[in-house]
Amino acid sequence: MKPAPFCFFDEVDAPLDDVNVVRFADFLRELAAAGTQGVVITHNRMTIEKADVLLGVTTEEPGVSKVISVRLTDYKSEKEKDEVRF
Repeated sequence: MKPAPFCFFDEVDAPLDDVNVVRFADFLRELAAAGTQGVVITHNRMTIEKADVLLGVTTEEPGVSKVISVRLTDYKSEKEKDEVRF
């Protein structure tokens, strides 16, 4: 069976304790390794910390929405470079 091209998860981690949030993040990594992209809607700090990319919506001007994307893998690699320098 072919893996799904993408899956949406809306607050599925909300009822989970910390140990199971880590398991959920590991499950998402396995999905990604199988070729499935995952979109996770969450407010859980631990889930957000495990993400590679964050997407957000902001309204800088009233009535005008703007999508913001942050690739955390770039930030983490820059942070690691800074730590090596010191």
